[in-house]
Amino acid sequence: MASGLRVLAVDDMPAALDRIARLLRESPEVAEVSTADDPLTALNMIRTARFDAVFIDISMPGMNGIDMGGLLAKLADPPAIVFVTAYDEHAADAYDLGAVDYLRKPASPDRVAAALRRVMRTLPSTEPARSPVPDSLTAIPVETRGRTRYIKRREIVFVEACRDTVKLHTFSGIHPARMSISQLTEAWEDAGFVRTHRSFLAAISAITELRSDPTGSLVAHTELGDVPISRRHARAVRERLFRTANTEDPEY
Repeated sequence: MASGLRVLAVDDMPAALDRIARLLRESPEVAEVSTADDPLTALNMIRTARFDAVFIDISMPGMNGIDMGGLLAKLADPPAIVFVTAYDEHAADAYDLGAVDYLRKPASPDRVAAALRRVMRTLPSTEPARSPVPDSLTAIPVETRGRTRYIKRREIVFVEACRDTVKLHTFSGIHPARMSISQLTEAWEDAGFVRTHRSFLAAISAITELRSDPTGSLVAHTELGDVPISRRHARAVRERLFRTANTEDPEY
C-alpha cells in the first residue's frame, strides 16, 4: 500500500500498549497507529474508522482478545488480526479465527515486521506488479569447474555464511554459491526458512528438535548436523517452530 497501513493496537496494560504502539510507529509499512485500552473501545473505533490490522492482547478483563477476534471475524470486511500475548495456549483458537500471526510478549522489532508483512499480503495490491524476488530464488546457481548447476530450494537443509559466499548444505553435498545470507533470508523467510544465527539460515521442516550442545548453547538439530542458534534469534526460531506445528499447512 502506497499510503501505508492503518493499525489499531489493543491492550489493557499501559506499558505493553505503549511498547507495541511504538514498534508499529517505527515500522516503515505503517502510516498511522491508534490505541485502545479495552476491547469495547476498540470495537467502537473499528465501527467508525477503517483499520487494515488490529494487534490484540489476549488476556484482558471482561471481553478477552479471543472474544474480540471472534466478533471481528464476523464483519463483512474485517481488519487483519494479529494476537499479542505472553502465553501459548491460545494459539489454536487464534488461528481458528483466521489470525494472520501470533506474537509472544515482548514482541521483537523483527517479529512485528514479519507480522506486518503477513498483514500486507492479505490486502489488495494498489501498486504496479514487481518482479517477485522470492520466486526468482527457488533455485541457486552453483558453479563447479566451469559448469553451472542449479540447487533447488527444497533440497537445502541449511545455509552457512562464509565470507562473501554461502554454503548450501544438502543431502547431495555442500555447495558454495556467490551471494549473501542476508539476500537469501529476505527471499526465503516466507518460504519456510528461519534465520537462526548471523551466519546460518535453516529450513523449518528440517529442524527435528532444539537442544543444548556440550557448551550449553542452543542448537537446532537436523539430519545434516546441528545449526547454532544465537540468543538474538532464539525467540523467533521457537515462535516459527510453534506456528508451524500449530497450522495445518507447513511453511516449507
